[in-house]
Amino acid sequence: MTAEVLAEFLEQPHNGVIATLRADGRPYTVPIWWLWEPDPTESEFVAGRHAYPGGSLWFTGTTTRVWCRQLLVDGRASLCIESGPPMIGHVGFDGRCEALLSSSFDIWPVNRLLVEKYVGQNNPANSVAVEKFFANMLTEPRMLFRMRPQVVRAIDMRVYRGKRADQEHSAS
Repeated sequence: MTAEVLAEFLEQPHNGVIATLRADGRPYTVPIWWLWEPDPTESEFVAGRHAYPGGSLWFTGTTTRVWCRQLLVDGRASLCIESGPPMIGHVGFDGRCEALLSSSFDIWPVNRLLVEKYVGQNNPANSVAVEKFFANMLTEPRMLFRMRPQVVRAIDMRVYRGKRADQEHSAS
């Protein structure tokens, strides 16, 4: 996936699935909303033949959610984002998550951006729904996580031709 395609992909409201670690080391997965914040001052990522600009992923949850409590104990996580047509592909991020609590960080601007991305979907007709959803969030014991990815995997399935083994299998 080129850097330009990745930037477009990360603007879209695809659900992600985060994998966190249970106390016994087994993975725990759950779908979440996420927000990508590019930061040209962060070091870039190299995946395959492409270099991607650095940045952070943001996730929000309540203090009672299992995955949030797990990240407080062990910040290691993976996020998988998959998309169907018209932009078929997937992106995976691995890294450590930093927990940000409302008592020490203003979590609401990022939460608002998440609601606008997923509920609003760049459609002014959804503004009432955005306001209602965000007002409800303000009543919850919410927290925010920031992941600065250490590993990025990005595949644009519209142009993916497979690894050699895939190609040989398809030819037979």
